[in-house]
Amino acid sequence: MPIASLRALLAHSIDYAGMFPPCSLALEPALRNQAEYVRSPEAWVLNTFVLSIGQFDAAGESLSLFERQHPLRISALGSKAATSDHFIAGLKIAADKIRSVCAQHAGLVWVDQLETTLPPDADLGLLGKITSILDGFDLQTFWEAPANLAEETIALLAARNPATVQRQFGVKLRTGGVTADAFPTSRQIARVLVAAAKARLPIKFTAGLHHPIRQFREEVQTEMHGFLNVLGAAVLTAEHGWNEEQTAEMLEDENAASFLFEDESFAWREWKIATDRIKERRKFVTSFGSCSFDEPREDLRALGLL
Repeated sequence: MPIASLRALLAHSIDYAGMFPPCSLALEPALRNQAEYVRSPEAWVLNTFVLSIGQFDAAGESLSLFERQHPLRISALGSKAATSDHFIAGLKIAADKIRSVCAQHAGLVWVDQLETTLPPDADLGLLGKITSILDGFDLQTFWEAPANLAEETIALLAARNPATVQRQFGVKLRTGGVTADAFPTSRQIARVLVAAAKARLPIKFTAGLHHPIRQFREEVQTEMHGFLNVLGAAVLTAEHGWNEEQTAEMLEDENAASFLFEDESFAWREWKIATDRIKERRKFVTSFGSCSFDEPREDLRALGLL
């Protein structure tokens, strides 16, 4: 069994996005991978399969790979829109598609998440329309914003998220890509983590988090953020009320020895969080999209953590 604090930090943390760069698999082999992963010993790390709304129908041809004991759990990816009107039109189509696939394949397919980008003119009025369209859906929503605008998006979403709302709107932060300029700085990520923690806003991440610990990678000619750095900094920031400087310091740590996992707690240097508190913080620090489920596991094994 993995160390309890590691399991708490990484449980259902990876949204498998095999069709997206740099892996860029076709739909059928990506679904075959997902079917293998949900039956693997490390299935506890796996969360959803990232699938664009436009590919829902095509995915139906591969559903024989799954069964009720091992269903296909989806994070539905919506399309971008330039204006609120186009966004609402697209969201209505997405809602119909989600409703249809869940009804047609009840018990075999679940749509757990919806993630897309808000239009530039988004406001509280738009969020009200979104709430109305998604009324009755039991799914977590994440709205992507670039790092330089994420704090504004968090403030907008937080204004819509009263404590009485069961499903809080969340923010999605892109943490990398296939070129160096796609990677936000540690300071930019830190500002977002601090803002999300203060607002108690759910947050997920996408791209660039293939490896546990921050490191320079030749293929992108820059430092890639580590998923232990990002997830660990997110829960510790929320637990200890860290500021931007402290959070950025952890995000930039490239020494694996700084990260200590024990059954009772996880620690980074002198900062510690109890395992039960990790579970509580993970209600808001949800998951990260990765085109590979193999690389994260291989690296964790190399560190002696799996």
